[in-house]
Amino acid sequence: MTRRTRQVGELLKEELDDIIRREVKDPRIGFFSITNVEVPPDLRSAHVYISVLGSDEERDGTLAALRSASKFVRYHLKPRLRMRQIPELEFRDDRSMEYAQHISETLREIRAQDKAFRRTHPDGETEDSPNSEESK
Repeated sequence: MTRRTRQVGELLKEELDDIIRREVKDPRIGFFSITNVEVPPDLRSAHVYISVLGSDEERDGTLAALRSASKFVRYHLKPRLRMRQIPELEFRDDRSMEYAQHISETLREIRAQDKAFRRTHPDGETEDSPNSEESK
């Protein structure tokens, strides 16, 4: 990713967030966050990654609303951007935050199990360890 495409992506991210929150009046749009905007070198398209807080139904509704409003959003982008061509917008579901939360919960569970194990086995020995009573 070049510096220019990264800059365009960041600018698009800010402007899209503002336009969607202020101009798009679709009740299907729930609590969302634009996590990333990827722009190829030709600047003709933009992949807009959206994270939606809520159920799968709310996520699907928000993405459907954004996809149906993409031309409206592009129309509002035109006066804000100093570009010859406004990129085609493709809204995509981003579940990375959900995945990160799942990993965090799993790690918390492992730590809790480890603490419980250490309380029941203070010397750190298990039945399988070479220092256990059975192997002596």
